[in-house]
Amino acid sequence: MLVPLSPSSVKREDDAQEAEHLERPGGLKGFYYNPYTQISMVALVCFTCPGLYNALLGLGGAGRIDPNINDDANAALYATFAFFAFFAGSVNNVLGPRLTLFLGTTGYALGLGSYLAMNIHPNVGGFVIAAGAYEGLCAALLWTAEGCLMLAYPTESQKGTFIGVFWAIFNMGGVVGACVSLGQNFNSTANSVGNSTYIALLVLNICGVLLPLCLADPNKMVRADGTRVKTPRQPTWKSEFRGLWIALKTDPLVIMLFPMFFASIWYYTWQFNDYNGTLFNIRTRSLNNLVYWLAQIFGSLIVGSILDWTRLTRRTRAYIGWIILLCLVFFVHGWAYIYQRGFTRESIAATPTRMDIYDHGYAGRILLYTLCGVLDSVWQTTTYWILGTMSNDAAKLAYFTGFYKSIQAAGCAGAFATDAVKLPYINIFASTWTLLVAGLIFTLPMIYLRVKNHTEPSDELNMDGSEFASADKDKKSDVVEQTVNAV
Repeated sequence: MLVPLSPSSVKREDDAQEAEHLERPGGLKGFYYNPYTQISMVALVCFTCPGLYNALLGLGGAGRIDPNINDDANAALYATFAFFAFFAGSVNNVLGPRLTLFLGTTGYALGLGSYLAMNIHPNVGGFVIAAGAYEGLCAALLWTAEGCLMLAYPTESQKGTFIGVFWAIFNMGGVVGACVSLGQNFNSTANSVGNSTYIALLVLNICGVLLPLCLADPNKMVRADGTRVKTPRQPTWKSEFRGLWIALKTDPLVIMLFPMFFASIWYYTWQFNDYNGTLFNIRTRSLNNLVYWLAQIFGSLIVGSILDWTRLTRRTRAYIGWIILLCLVFFVHGWAYIYQRGFTRESIAATPTRMDIYDHGYAGRILLYTLCGVLDSVWQTTTYWILGTMSNDAAKLAYFTGFYKSIQAAGCAGAFATDAVKLPYINIFASTWTLLVAGLIFTLPMIYLRVKNHTEPSDELNMDGSEFASADKDKKSDVVEQTVNAV
């Protein structure tokens, strides 16, 4: 005779299922399926694509003395990036992270190639802008897939470390690209790079296009604690777009992070174009670029370790990350204001000679630029980490990453547009400082209201992508009721 299961029996079975740990393979296969290996491979993809592109962008005006075309191309890039990134989480969940990442790599080679074409034929500005628009579409796909994997593979106590490792490897692309530029332009006192620099970066960039096809299937990945990574199972476009809306509707506090997202690379315009690209000649810009990306590596690893310091609760670590950012923002921009007061667009146009590495006063300026790199890495790492505290589910994290990159790109498109219309340097600088402070102000109550010491079952998305799982207590009650009815 069948006997209905008691609530306590169902609870014990449910707890046993939750406590089950999957065995990870050993040997070479185990190394390949290790989450650290996989996130390092993802980082190598970004190393060869956006990392090398960032090295060129960091020279100011993409290595050219006239930044106008570069401003227009970047405005087009980040405008399309902003639009498509909002829906890129749905694309990622339907196509899968590997294919999405592969498609995302194709735009960077075209973008670098367009700058080479313009160096040879100065009248192809329209092609550069069109290539930038396509690159924006690809960037939306690449960064959404990357963020999904980076936040889904680690355990809750590893997310800061994983973000730091990714950011360090990714920014090695900027370091390598800067070394290429510095080595080829060190004996030059010109104000723009030669064709050889573009060709070298383009060759390295093309090598990274096929790397995403070598990644493991996320459905086969097991975290360090024995839990399996959750990925959507054959979702439809309809369910994905519905899931996008539900992710925003059921976790509306993510909206309070939008100002932080918006400010997150707004400062690139002032740092790259209006500071590095304006004040220094090409070999000095190349050296500045090198130390900027090197600083990113150390900054991300250090703050990632702080955010994963298990002796403190996760909420406490979130507040510490916020305080570090606040101090960095005011220190870096207070120092930068001292220099910004000394030059305008008019004064720069009247003095075509740019600062060289041997000039008096250069040491302080390169140290400031180094701290700008630290600030960028700490801002990005902390933002990703906060998103990672909101869920461990790959589908939901894909939506959140899409929101992040969409709002971020919209801000950057606006910043490059202000530079293209020749807004005064001091105005762009003031907007940069203001937006960073505003982003932190809105983030503080979000941390208080939303960041928990552990992710709850109600924070996860069902595998069909259509609705969030109910709270643990309600879920167990439903299991009891269904079991009794079935018997």
